[in-house]
Amino acid sequence: MTLIKSISGIRGTIGGRTGDTLNPLDIVKFTSAYATFIRRSAKSNANKIVVGRDARISGPMVRSVVCGTLMGMGYDVIDIGLATTPTTELAVRMSGADGGIIITASHNPRHWNALKLLNNEGEFLTKADGNAVLDIAEKEDFEYADVDHLGHYTHDDSFNQRHIDSVLALDLVDVDAIKKAHFKVCVDSINSVGGIILPHLLDALGVEYKFLNGEANGDFAHNPEPLERNLGGIMSEVTNGGYDLGIVVDPDVDRLAFIQEDGKMYGEEYTLVTVADYILDHVKGSTVSNLSSTRALRDVTERHGCKYYAAAVGEVNVTTKMKEVGAVIGGEGNGGVIYPESHYGRDALVGIGLFLSSMAQKGMKASQLRATFPNYFMAKNRVDLQPDTDIDAILNKVKEHFASQPDVQVTDIDGVKLDFPDKWVHLRKSNTEPIIRVYSEAHTAEEADALGKELMAFVKR
Repeated sequence: MTLIKSISGIRGTIGGRTGDTLNPLDIVKFTSAYATFIRRSAKSNANKIVVGRDARISGPMVRSVVCGTLMGMGYDVIDIGLATTPTTELAVRMSGADGGIIITASHNPRHWNALKLLNNEGEFLTKADGNAVLDIAEKEDFEYADVDHLGHYTHDDSFNQRHIDSVLALDLVDVDAIKKAHFKVCVDSINSVGGIILPHLLDALGVEYKFLNGEANGDFAHNPEPLERNLGGIMSEVTNGGYDLGIVVDPDVDRLAFIQEDGKMYGEEYTLVTVADYILDHVKGSTVSNLSSTRALRDVTERHGCKYYAAAVGEVNVTTKMKEVGAVIGGEGNGGVIYPESHYGRDALVGIGLFLSSMAQKGMKASQLRATFPNYFMAKNRVDLQPDTDIDAILNKVKEHFASQPDVQVTDIDGVKLDFPDKWVHLRKSNTEPIIRVYSEAHTAEEADALGKELMAFVKR
């Protein structure tokens, strides 16, 4: 039983005692705090908030509580129903709303759910804004509307098609080339909203497809995180089915992974790398990813004569950096593509359109396309510590030890990252547990793991 409150929202497991789980009382309190924050900081008088959800079993219950609370706070609710995270983000902008709430626990298992909070641009709240919501919730500093000023409820299911139309309208989504390529793909939409919207996108692109786990019933057929260890079913289907590509999304369709035509993983880290390479073929500009993402993006960006920038981990940190440097493409190595021409949010539909455009224009199979990029391998480890451990002091010692070494570049905007000439390692403390996450990357899996283990030993000493 778990309840986690953070600047990005509230998430937890369903069922159990108050205070231990994501229950109706906490949903009411947190939604009330968010509505109060939006009221106090609103940049318009629209008095509208968008609500969308993935297909989780608990979704109808959470949606009812959220919508009723917003109406009780005096807000008109636009309920867009079963919708992806990027669809909900776009719906906020398209409807001119003051904000939005996405009901999704992303890649977490079926017994989890969460509220993710958006501003009037359809983007995640900043750290300062998220902390303001938490403070309001803690103080229960909110006031409900009287009977004459309760909000109204509207259901509008038009935004899935509007999202698809916006993807098709992007200049670099080459619809004609994709149609001429006659692609055949297999899609694992993990029993959530990808099974609703992606068939319509693929139909519009003239792509032949088969769906696995396509029924949006929230009863996930396997662990929903799009990692190789969870994707044996689609990898086998692609191997034996004569497909050009396998496409995998998570339950809220902001992460995107591919399977090559030979049934092997394309590499989740290389979703963004491939899309960025395609964008930079047509438009020169800077790129951004978080510190824990593959170095291949930097290599590809510099190959195009452009500049790469790193951001702290977290989507809002990436988008903030992208705006600061005017990046033409960015995202996260977990398969999250952020394309400003569409909107500042991870969007698997945009990623699919751009990836298929690259394959079509270059006339390459997925495995051939993957072979054009630098090859890196990543290792992910963790150091478990005692609750009273001074983790910041440990990270400072790591930084001090390596700062004097001439071949190491030290970055401390988010934990400590050590960039060596041919590899890197990133140490970050968890916000919820006494652990240090250790991500490392090198040209072989063995080198990457050895580097991570070396830093883990240093931390333990």
